[in-house]
Amino acid sequence: MIRLLLKEVKEYKKASLATPCFMVLEVAMEMAIPLLMASIIDNGVDKGDMGHIYKTGVIMIIFAAIGLLAGMAGGRFGAKASTGFAKNLREKMFNHIQTFSFANIDKFSTAGLVTRLTTDVTNIQNAYQMILRMCVRSPISLICAMAMSFYINPKLASVYLVAVVILGAILMLIMSRATKYFSQAFPRYDEMNAAVQENVSAIRVVKAYVREEEETAKFKRTSENIYKIFIKAETAIVYNSPIMQLTVYSCILLISWLGAKMIVSDTLTTGELMSLLTYCMNILMNLMMLSMVFVMITMSMAAVKRIGEVLTEKSDINNPEEPIYEVSNGSVEFKNVNFSYKKDSNEFVLKDINLSIQSGETIGVMGGTGSAKTSLVNLISRLYDVTEGEVLVGGVNVKDYDMETLRNEVSVVLQNNVLFSGTILDNLRWGNKDATYEECVRACKLACADEFIQRFPDGYETRIEQGGTNVSGGQKQRLCIARALLKNPKILILDDSTSAVDTATDAKIRKAFAEEIPNTTKFIIAQRISSVQHADRIIVMENGQVNGFGTHEELLAGNEIYREVYESQTQGGGDFDEKAGE
Repeated sequence: MIRLLLKEVKEYKKASLATPCFMVLEVAMEMAIPLLMASIIDNGVDKGDMGHIYKTGVIMIIFAAIGLLAGMAGGRFGAKASTGFAKNLREKMFNHIQTFSFANIDKFSTAGLVTRLTTDVTNIQNAYQMILRMCVRSPISLICAMAMSFYINPKLASVYLVAVVILGAILMLIMSRATKYFSQAFPRYDEMNAAVQENVSAIRVVKAYVREEEETAKFKRTSENIYKIFIKAETAIVYNSPIMQLTVYSCILLISWLGAKMIVSDTLTTGELMSLLTYCMNILMNLMMLSMVFVMITMSMAAVKRIGEVLTEKSDINNPEEPIYEVSNGSVEFKNVNFSYKKDSNEFVLKDINLSIQSGETIGVMGGTGSAKTSLVNLISRLYDVTEGEVLVGGVNVKDYDMETLRNEVSVVLQNNVLFSGTILDNLRWGNKDATYEECVRACKLACADEFIQRFPDGYETRIEQGGTNVSGGQKQRLCIARALLKNPKILILDDSTSAVDTATDAKIRKAFAEEIPNTTKFIIAQRISSVQHADRIIVMENGQVNGFGTHEELLAGNEIYREVYESQTQGGGDFDEKAGE
């Protein structure tokens, strides 16, 4: 998993290699300074040799300057490498998500993907920088300081060795306890992001139903969960600092006591004792830095796993080896189709579907809530793959087409209409990025959108807020229909896309379709009989099966479900989910 992520270092390999090199240089300079200081004391101060003091002092300043510059360079290259790595990782994840089929996307929550792209990547970025700098600097510095201590006086250096072993064991115990809490924290971030996203996107509904207090309480609960987990983790880690301090000062006291006795017995010089005390601080401080690195790595390992789940997720819908790049016409055929959202499920959403639709036909699709109307049309543009059987477009199995070619020829206006931040023209050109102003206006006239656009002060340059919050539901639907028309598709699917417009506008849109795009096959999913009764044929869905397929007149005469709905809507004003007389 880690190897998979490290591939995204890419062009920042040089910075990643330069960082530890500069850290090693900084350590080398740092290790030399205590020896020079000992030399000043023993050979300069004690002997009264000012020349030696000046000479050694200049060398110390040079070494300190080199160490400072090396540390600065290591910090700069480390920041460049880690931020570049994070940038590439985010791009890799985002681009990979774009390849997902609907089935793949269904495995991850929106909030979970956002957390992975933001919080998780940031944790990995921080850990990577710590690894490049502290994970190189601290162990080398610790080993060198230990070696120099043994070089000066093995007896006193053994005090460090014992302290390091004991301290290392305690730190490992602390880290093991903290790890489990950090791994539990990130799913809680998903829950919090989901609560925020849901609240902000539906803020109008929240205010309309005066649910601010309930939403605040829900957010407080998710935030409280994160707080409690991090408190547990930090409670485990908090022992790190006092244990370190106790060890540091114990070592200093012990070495000072033993060192003073050795100085009196002429087995140790004052300068050597000063060097040993400096190395003592160096060893123990680097051990503390390593413990911080372990904390960061512990936090990032949970993030590595979560990001790896996204990057290793394989799209279950892929191009064939030799794809077909041309859709000849808009005919659609379903042959013995069974479909389930879960591959290992024995319960099919669609069962035994057999339909044959000619190019240019207008097909109405009706059915109660949960009758799999949307699932049926999603198979046409291969947003999902059939479990059994096959779907043919233009006489060719949809699995044999290049996916981009197929989806460019099958234009879908989904139930949940989405507009993006930008002008109306920007949104329309999602259908065709090269569409001229005149082509955009024509598409909007067909969708009955031009009439309200012209009333805006800025017309087609009117700014659309994210999600289309500054236009009504009916206006949003018409803009989405116009956007779909700009693709000049061979098949147009309207998934309950005129539910928010009045019946008169609905009729105008259907009339425009019949007159202006007669060769385009049109699927109109609707709950209103008036939206589909003039279609060439109508599919009646019930429990994932085709209950009836024919013209309005044929279904009135021979399909009980359709007739009941027709009577309820024309006589009692009900919709498809309300049976006559209820």
